[in-house]
Amino acid sequence: MNENIFRILAAAIFFTGIGISGYFRRKADRESGEKISRKVDGNTMMTIIKLGGLLLWFSPIAYLLNPAWMAWSKPGLPDWVRWLGVGIGLLCVGGIYWLFSSLGSGITPTSATRTEHKLVKHGVYRYIRHPLYTFGSSMFVAFGMMADNWFIAVLGILAFVIMAIRTPKEEANLIAKFGEEYREYMKSTGRFLPKLTR
Repeated sequence: MNENIFRILAAAIFFTGIGISGYFRRKADRESGEKISRKVDGNTMMTIIKLGGLLLWFSPIAYLLNPAWMAWSKPGLPDWVRWLGVGIGLLCVGGIYWLFSSLGSGITPTSATRTEHKLVKHGVYRYIRHPLYTFGSSMFVAFGMMADNWFIAVLGILAFVIMAIRTPKEEANLIAKFGEEYREYMKSTGRFLPKLTR
């Protein structure tokens, strides 16, 4: 299969996901009139997130600009695995739109909440408390599959692990803000995947 087909599909899926995220984040800042400080997560965690983020974002861009730059991490996946990555990527784009349209102006770049934030329990949040971490990291794993690149896929998994480490702090902030309402919400939803039993 022609490498350029997978590059075009990977670029379309990747930049569509980024575009959806950017649109809803700017809209949330505009509608709330509030800029959230990144210091709420602590200097160490934010340093890890920033450094990891640079690597996470640089790698797919490097592949899209010139696949030869990332050839050192190409395992030689069969085409069916790469097409599976396309399918997963498309599902992630749909999931990203679903989560941002459900969350509305409540999105923030940190584990803090906006002053006027209301607990969202509809849309994808009816089933999962942190779908951004699920869909966002899955998008990078899917990109790694499309690009035939284990390094990008592993970065997606590591991003998920870092966000999972941060999640208890985020949930503590949500319990502090919403109290018993959030505790009840936790009983009926999964953290990253839907609960099989309610």
